[in-house]
Amino acid sequence: MEDAQELDNKSSEGIAEEAIQNKPETRDEMLSRHRKEISALQNKEIELKKAAAKGSKAEQKAKKKQVEEEITRLSAQLKEKHAEELASLGYNNKNGNEKSNLDNLVKAIAGVSVSNQPDQAKSSKSSNRRKKRAQQEAAREQRIQEEQSNIISDRAIEDEKLEKKLEPLGLTVTEIKPDGHCLYRAVEDQLAVLSGGPSPYNYQELRELVAAYMRKNASDFLPFFLSENALEDGSDDSLAHKFESYCKEIESTAAWGGQLELEALTHCLRKHIMIFSGSFPDVEMGKEYKSNGETAASGSSIRLSYHKHAFGLGEHYNSVVPNVTK
Repeated sequence: MEDAQELDNKSSEGIAEEAIQNKPETRDEMLSRHRKEISALQNKEIELKKAAAKGSKAEQKAKKKQVEEEITRLSAQLKEKHAEELASLGYNNKNGNEKSNLDNLVKAIAGVSVSNQPDQAKSSKSSNRRKKRAQQEAAREQRIQEEQSNIISDRAIEDEKLEKKLEPLGLTVTEIKPDGHCLYRAVEDQLAVLSGGPSPYNYQELRELVAAYMRKNASDFLPFFLSENALEDGSDDSLAHKFESYCKEIESTAAWGGQLELEALTHCLRKHIMIFSGSFPDVEMGKEYKSNGETAASGSSIRLSYHKHAFGLGEHYNSVVPNVTK
């Protein structure tokens, strides 16, 4: 009897588990999964590019072309798959009638049937508000989907322009982990390359150096900080308090680094910093620390690359190193 009871319990658990697995996916769950799948494809592209950056220049070029073709194919398949899944919610972008399609998605979000129905009585104010909110949310999600579908192509164009800029200089990009510390990790990588061994500072120590330098030289940074962080009317926080909070974020969080942090880094390290980009003109910082006769491909400069379209999260920095062919 106990064995029979245990078997019944296991069967019940199996049925319950199967019911959970077969539960229809909600709109938010579907869109969340779509974003994760796009992110996974981006990570796959990075790994494939790393694997392709080996061998002779001709071999690297051939491998890179194969990677781009593979990513383009996978991207197209993923976009088509996402479109089909969104169609199950009533959204379909294949018949050209965008307004009707968006209306269908709005109705699907609101839980209204998308089949043809006779005109209903005038909706209440609350239902109109719900419909308006649903429409705004649908439009926002549609923009997100469109932006994500363009990320890969924009990044490919940016990478191609950057490669054409770096190749004549004998330089190439080393991918840095996109975790919010990318600027500091890229500088750490550069210091290791320049020293021919371990970097004298890790990324966390670089963050602390930057925060300490900015505090010590606050008068040099406050005007630029204020232009980017205007105080709100009626705010109880003083400029000095906001600046101190900003410095604390630099040294104790994964806050993304930008122009102010680069300015501090060039003085902390007393290094000339060269920033290459496929989307913007190249930028030099700390020219006073540049060695005489030094070029972009030689000397003791820190070389970084700035990527506007690297990831859906936003801007990214990588390390630029000599292209040593094997």
